[in-house]
Amino acid sequence: MSRRAALSLKIVALALLVSAGVQAHDFWIDPSSFRPAPGQRVLVRLRVGQKFKGDPMPRDPKLLRRFSLFSGNGAGGGETPVPGVAGAEPAGFATVTAPGLHLITYASARSSVELDAAKFEAYLADEGLETIKAQRARKGQTAAPAKEVFSRYAKSYLAVGGAGGPGYDRVLGLTLELVPEKDPTALAPLPQGTELPVRLLYLGKPLPGVLVAAFTRDQPDARVTARTDAAGRARLRLDRPGVWLVKAVHMIPAPADAGADWESFWASLTFETVKSS
Repeated sequence: MSRRAALSLKIVALALLVSAGVQAHDFWIDPSSFRPAPGQRVLVRLRVGQKFKGDPMPRDPKLLRRFSLFSGNGAGGGETPVPGVAGAEPAGFATVTAPGLHLITYASARSSVELDAAKFEAYLADEGLETIKAQRARKGQTAAPAKEVFSRYAKSYLAVGGAGGPGYDRVLGLTLELVPEKDPTALAPLPQGTELPVRLLYLGKPLPGVLVAAFTRDQPDARVTARTDAAGRARLRLDRPGVWLVKAVHMIPAPADAGADWESFWASLTFETVKSS
């Protein structure tokens, strides 16, 4: 097989992954190391799937709205684009030189999907979207398929040199954004639970009543959940060390320009906690 033919097959395969990915649920950033050494090159992979098992999402310039590395502890500055090659997997690369906490973020454009009634109702139940289920029931739409547009907003925390530090509560201005109120990379979860308070912001304002779920890569079925209060805060009791995914979904009736029934926004955090001594 020629090199050009092999490249064409790779592009087709990646396109199929993207097509499959828009119909899956969770989306997260999966760096090659959550605790890289200073100067180490980190592969920045994007993943889409469920229960912390997912397919790679190649870099798609049409979907990409923001893909950045934040270094330093100030409220402003310190943002640099994550470089990468269009259509490639991993989606990007980052080299972090200074010890301390660093943050990678990704924001996507809208994608669309249509689900049959059973799948859409199950999805609403899984994500704690009872208000949307109730709206569909009031309109007699429970047995109807649904068209949805969605966008994704992911963050991942790197403890470079094994050290965290200030900047974990930095607000990046994402449409839907999870903001930890403790340094998640410095937590040492105990069996009885160690609290991680998070805020959920929508368009920069606290969002109440949303289900926030957290689980580890090695025990994805052992979910920790809490709903945001009036101030948009949820308190998660993390009970084991490991690589964690924290996620939340917000859904609204789709605006007229969306060509859909509903619009959803997906936020996620990934980080690695430390083992308790």
